[in-house]
Formats: sequence, C-alpha cells, structure tokens
Amino acid sequence: MTPTLPAVPPDGEGPPPEVPFADALRFWLKLGFISFGGPAGQIAIMHDELVERRRWISEGRFLHALNYCMVLPGPEAQQLATYIGWLMHRTPGALVAGGLFVLPSLFLLIALSWVYLAFGDVPAVGGVLAGIKPAVIAIVAAAAWRIASRSLRHPAAWAIAIAAFVAIAALDVPFPAIVLAAAALGALGGRLAPAGFGGGGAAHAAARASRGPAVIDDDTPAPAHARFSRGHLAAVLAVGIGLGTIGWALLRFTPGTSPVFADLAAFFTKAALLTFGGAYAVLPYVYQGAVEHYGWLTGPQMIDGLALGETTPGPLIMIVAFVGFVGGWTLQALGPDAPFAAGAAGAVVATAFTFLPSFVFILAGGPLVEATRGSLRVAAPLAGISAAVVGVIAALALFFAQHVLWPDGFGGRFDAVAALIGALAALALFRYKVGVVRLILACGAAGLLLRLAGLH
Repeated sequence: MTPTLPAVPPDGEGPPPEVPFADALRFWLKLGFISFGGPAGQIAIMHDELVERRRWISEGRFLHALNYCMVLPGPEAQQLATYIGWLMHRTPGALVAGGLFVLPSLFLLIALSWVYLAFGDVPAVGGVLAGIKPAVIAIVAAAAWRIASRSLRHPAAWAIAIAAFVAIAALDVPFPAIVLAAAALGALGGRLAPAGFGGGGAAHAAARASRGPAVIDDDTPAPAHARFSRGHLAAVLAVGIGLGTIGWALLRFTPGTSPVFADLAAFFTKAALLTFGGAYAVLPYVYQGAVEHYGWLTGPQMIDGLALGETTPGPLIMIVAFVGFVGGWTLQALGPDAPFAAGAAGAVVATAFTFLPSFVFILAGGPLVEATRGSLRVAAPLAGISAAVVGVIAALALFFAQHVLWPDGFGGRFDAVAALIGALAALALFRYKVGVVRLILACGAAGLLLRLAGLH
C-alpha cells in the first residue's frame, strides 16, 4: 500500500511537503493494478487520488495537462500519468509512471493469452467480464459528470459538449475534426467570454480554498527540467526516433529473427500515431492490418482479445499485446517448439512500439505545455477541447450501454441482468461514493457467480 502523505496544512500555511520518489513509485505501481474502467475511469481514479486526496497536483494543472494529452494520438490516461510523473520527478518519474501504467496489464494479458490459446474457452473470464461491462457504463458516466461539473463553467462550454456528443454519437464525425472544431470555438469563446474559457480562475481558486494547496499548485513555477529549450527538444526527438529505428532494424536484420517481429514493430508504430479518439477509434485500423493484411489472428480471435483486454487494468489499446501474442504463437516466430516464448516476445514488441511515441510526445512537448500556462490564447482552445471531451466521454458511455444492454442490437433481447448490475453500480458511485476498484472487484465477482450459477 502507498503510504498516506502527511495531512495537507490549511490554506495559507504552505503546500504539503515534496513527494519522495519512492512514495511516487509505490503509487504508480498501485495505479497500474487498479486502472480499470477505460480512459474515463482511469482519469477519474487519478483525479481522485492525486487532486482530491493526496494533493500532489492542483485541479488547474491536472486539467491543463489532461487537455494536452487529449489532443495527442495515443492513450490519454497513460500519457497523463507520464506527464504528472515527469513534472514531479523528471524523466525517471515519467518512465516509472508511464511504464508501470502498462506493465501489469502486459503481464496479465500474456498470461490470459496463453490460457486462451492453450486451453480454449475461458468461461470464468467471460463471467467476470459480464459483471464488469455494466460497471464500466456507470464508471464512464460518473467520470463524464465529474469532469463536466469542474470544466464546463460557461453555457457556451456546455453547448460545445452537447454538440460533440451529437457529432460523435449520431453523426459519426471523426474525433480529430471534433477536436479542431472545439479548439476553434474555444478560441472564439476566449475572446467573447474569457472568464468561461480561461485557465480556470474562480473555479480553480474555489477548489484550492476547499482542498488546501497542492505540491504542484496553480501558481507553482515550472521546475528547471520543465522549461523549454531547443536543445532538450532536439535531444528527446533524436533519442525517441533513434530507439524506434534501431529497435526495428535489429528485429528486421538480425540473422535468424522472424520477420513477424519487425512487422509488429512497424505496424504498431503507425497505429500509435493514428489513435486519435482512443482505442475504439483505431480498432478498425488494427483489425484491417492484423486480421486482413498480416493474418496474425482471426476476426473472432480479435473480438475475444477485446474482451480479455477489458478484464485487465491499463489502456484498452493494450489489446495490441494480445494481437502480438497470437501472431507470434500462430506463426511460430521462434519455431514450433517455443510457442509461448514467441507469443510473449510478440506481445512485448507490439506493446513497446505502441507506447514509445507517447513517451516522446510527453518528454518533448511537456515543456511547451508548461510554458503556455496562464496564456488565454492557448488556454481557451484547450478549454474548448476539454468541453468537447465531456461530450465524447458521454457518447462512450452510451456506446457501452448500447452494446452491453442490447448485445444483439436494438432489435434483439434486452439484458436485464446487466441493466440491474449497471444500475446498482451507478447507485454505488453516485450515492454512496464507492471506490472504482472496489466496484470493479464486486461487479466482476457478481458476474462470475451468476455465470457459474447459470443465471447470466
């Protein structure tokens, strides 16, 4: 368990003490095992732990970083953890926070993928998933409400959120187009209503007064390592591009190495640069490449992999580990006598090349983001994006509800058991403030018991 930091002193008595690296490491490790609920749930967990309870970072700094991560391709929750780790403890903090966000999920998916391929059906996993899915609907809806209540401070911001919801849920507008439109509307709002589209002003001041100061507060100067320099930017880009290029070359040209691994590296690097809008937006691209072009797995296996990915903590895009494992195993990348080793190697390669760009984006772009704090010209477009993200998260909750409660489509049966689990989960979150981790464990256990009893 991560030790509780000393009580935050009352406002005016100074910020809490700096967080030792060992304490932060223990928290990031814990987060890697409890980060269920998709990006919305994971962001909600980080907000509750880092902003509300521990006061490691203020509301304003948290939302400023989140808005930047929402613009980037890649898993925004993992990038947010990387950003906060970097801000607190330089590059080692970024590597620990971002790496531990992914590693538990990687190990779990390797184990589940092996069970899946070696032993066929896994009814216990299906039962757990049947209980978790309705809970995820409630978690995402709660996260949308929490973020909306804090970031939508003007009627125009609410209008942007509603428009984004309609655009993605009903009109199927691509997420990048929604982001660009929201940024433009936010910039316009910054001119016409700066109080509603600024850096948070009164809202963040009120939050600070109610919670007390944070280790990294709204007015805390950027540390030395977070100040922009062209040399730092060039060095990060050179190291990131160099690692990717050298890694791919070693996989491609080392004698005796299967081309499967180099293909996984190249494909998932491209996928990482296209993941605007989250994992669900890029899954069609992954399906086309992994199933139809490379033949690493079949269509039904891809769907099973998505189900396994939803039962594990970490970003949903971690389905790439399943794809890499099945590809390495099926194509006997290390020979017919080493299927598990080939699968594990494929999972590691797919994961490493999927997340390398995220670390580069944060370490290269972080100083630029820190330099823009307090700038209305930058804060207003980001506030517009933040408003649109509320609508997108709400649409994601609707998407989950549609597919969980009507698994065969609206013309098919209604899953009353899933609806009951979802309603109880929502009651637990909204009324009784039950923690996300306890909720996930309870719903997963309920799903397993109902499956074993033949009731669901």
